[in-house]
Amino acid sequence: MGNISDKKVEELQKNASEIRQSIIESLTEAGSGHTAGSLGMADIFTYLYFHGMVHDPKNPEWESRDLFLLSNGHICPGLYATMAHAGYFPVEELMTLRKLGSRLQGHPHRGTLPGIETSSGPLGSGISQAIGMALATKLNAGGKTSGRFVYCCVGDGELNEGQNWEAILMAAKYKLHNLIVIVDRNNIQIDGYTEDVLPLNDLKEKFESFNFHTQEIDGHNFEMIDDAIGQARSVFDKPSIIIANTVPGKGVSSFERLPEWHGKAPSKEEAKNALKELRTLGGKIKCEQLD
Repeated sequence: MGNISDKKVEELQKNASEIRQSIIESLTEAGSGHTAGSLGMADIFTYLYFHGMVHDPKNPEWESRDLFLLSNGHICPGLYATMAHAGYFPVEELMTLRKLGSRLQGHPHRGTLPGIETSSGPLGSGISQAIGMALATKLNAGGKTSGRFVYCCVGDGELNEGQNWEAILMAAKYKLHNLIVIVDRNNIQIDGYTEDVLPLNDLKEKFESFNFHTQEIDGHNFEMIDDAIGQARSVFDKPSIIIANTVPGKGVSSFERLPEWHGKAPSKEEAKNALKELRTLGGKIKCEQLD
């Protein structure tokens, strides 16, 4: 495992619980959005923004920052909640999710919200965008290690798009050691379970055959996340893939592992029950907003 302390793990668990509560609150207020993936990736987002990435919410255009791209942009309620709790914008603004004129639209939009590196929505394009940034960073450093990393989150269902595999070939060709792709392996997509829609089979074997440094982890275990990111940052001759096995709807038992929660928001009653369940990891719950 990595060198992350027990105290830091407890802190991250508390942050993740508060972020999940904000996800539920904002989705319920919006009346639409993607619940399962947002909750499922909350631990990965929490780790990156509260421990793993080099970034500064007070200076989001800092030239030495790490870059984060959300290719599966529909799970942006999870990213928005994490960024708000990390200090990029007020937590209260989360309640404007998907509303007319809001900075928090249904997919991230570069130029509208500080800290959003690229617009996303059309699935399959994120790895290509991340490769461009990683290659530019490497070229700007004269081909040497700059210490700056590009993180790209993709959904497993998104890997049905052929563009991903063309991009993966290119990343391996240029040995983009500063590229770390995180696959949200939650086994669901809008049409059902991934292995029923279009089987992905053994993703680890696939990525290894494309000459990526490949790891497979529990995406809810902060020690494993820390260790995997540490290993990926220590590889200097190839790009890295981390296959994060996650539970869609994580933290709310009535939502977990059900494809129907891929793209719908909780009702007010479902939200109240969800928030009560999430209380166990701490954080103040604003149930009055749902009355």
